[in-house]
Amino acid sequence: MKLTIIDTGYFKLDGGAMFGVVPKTIWEKLEMPDDRNLCTWAMRCMLVQTADRNILIDCGIGNKQSEKFFSYYEPHGDSNLLNSLEKAGLSPDDITDVFLTHLHFDHVGGAVSIVDGNYVPTFSKAIYWSNPQHWNWAMNPNSREKASFLKENFEPLMHAGVLKFIDASAYDKQINFCENFDVIYTYGHTEAMMLPCLTVNNQKIVYCADLLPSPSHIPLPYVMGYDVRPLQTMIEKEYFLKRAASENWILVFEHAKSVEACTVKTDDKGRIVVDKSGKLSDLI
Repeated sequence: MKLTIIDTGYFKLDGGAMFGVVPKTIWEKLEMPDDRNLCTWAMRCMLVQTADRNILIDCGIGNKQSEKFFSYYEPHGDSNLLNSLEKAGLSPDDITDVFLTHLHFDHVGGAVSIVDGNYVPTFSKAIYWSNPQHWNWAMNPNSREKASFLKENFEPLMHAGVLKFIDASAYDKQINFCENFDVIYTYGHTEAMMLPCLTVNNQKIVYCADLLPSPSHIPLPYVMGYDVRPLQTMIEKEYFLKRAASENWILVFEHAKSVEACTVKTDDKGRIVVDKSGKLSDLI
């Protein structure tokens, strides 16, 4: 199994929304905001290559939304989904599977493109993977999350017949997706978000999606205001981080501006803190 980081650029989100109840005087030491209180975040996807599959995890924000929509989030940077895949030696037709951790716009926007005025799957030969609980949640959104679920980003996948579901019925168990690729379900950020848990040379690598957007979110109370069940997020983070520390997992961050991955440890005060951090390739 080969893992490659796929950079799709950066965007901006309100710092207060990203840190919930944590005061700005504390979080701004970790993530410096601009004069509009916006912090810069990555949209970091990952390519998983096996003997017969090229699996893309998440798709970034895409490019098909309106100028007004993008003005709220200021996407920027030299990298995008397709040119990063090209750097990895792949074309869109080479992708066999697209694994969607959840259907918020910054994770799924690149899954669908506009061609001749029609919404079509960006990866025409791929199977796209979600799960029934989260799909139904996104198709019938609550008022809190409605602005994050843009149906043009995922409903065309169903119409094109390229969507399949992974079992999410086992609430507290890992589900096997394929060899050396398990799925951990979490329910605090949104309903049935899926975290890929990969095994490479007996090392666990977990793609954290929005359970841990960045190393700045490792302290337990540092929970995003976007989370629909913040207390559940704290429970999930504590369990997850204790396992990560004891089993020496490598954590891959989707949104950290400059840190791709890290390992964690328990310090002398019993807190989970960053141990080693940097590029994923340096930690594996």
